[in-house]
Amino acid sequence: MSDRLVKLLNQLWLRASNKQRMPMLISRSHELKAGALCSVMLIAALSPGLALATLGEPEASVQSDVAQLQASFKATTPHTNFRVHEIQMPSGTALREYVSLDGNVFAVAWNGPYMPNLRQALGRYFDSYVAGAKLNHLDHNHLQILQPDLVVQARGHMRSFYGRAYLPLALPGGFNLGELQ
Repeated sequence: MSDRLVKLLNQLWLRASNKQRMPMLISRSHELKAGALCSVMLIAALSPGLALATLGEPEASVQSDVAQLQASFKATTPHTNFRVHEIQMPSGTALREYVSLDGNVFAVAWNGPYMPNLRQALGRYFDSYVAGAKLNHLDHNHLQILQPDLVVQARGHMRSFYGRAYLPLALPGGFNLGELQ
C-alpha cells in the first residue's frame, strides 16, 4: 500500500475510534471505483472458465460439477445404453446428469426447492438457453425452448422447480424421453 493510503486509513481509524463524525471521502474515490470496476470485470471474465460445462461434455465433468456446486454425489444408476449420475445440492435440489455409453452428457434434469446453477449445468449451451428464454415463455411458470441442438423444458414456482435439458442429436438410440425426469 502506498504511504498516502496508509496515512489516510490511519486518520479515518482515529476519527472513528474517537467517535467523531467522519467526513465523506471524495479524494481517491475515482481510484476506488476503477479498482471495483476492474474486479467486477475480472470476475465476469473468469466466470465462464470457472463454470465447467456439463451438457455436451465428457462424463468427467460430473465430478467437477459436484465440486463446483458444493454438492454431494448421491448415486449412479446404470441403464442399457446410458448412466444417470445424481447430485444432491446443499439447497435440497437434485440434479441428474445423463451420460451415453460414449461418455458424453446428453441431458440434465433437476427438481427441488431451488433452481440449480444453470450456467454450470448447461455449460456452453447456457447462452442459447438465455436467448431462447427471452422468447419462449409459455406463461409465468413454464418455459419451453425447442431448438435443433437444444431442448429445455422448465416449470415451477417458489420452492418447487422442475426441469430438463437435452441435446436431441446426442440422444442414445432407443432412448425414451419419459426416462428423463
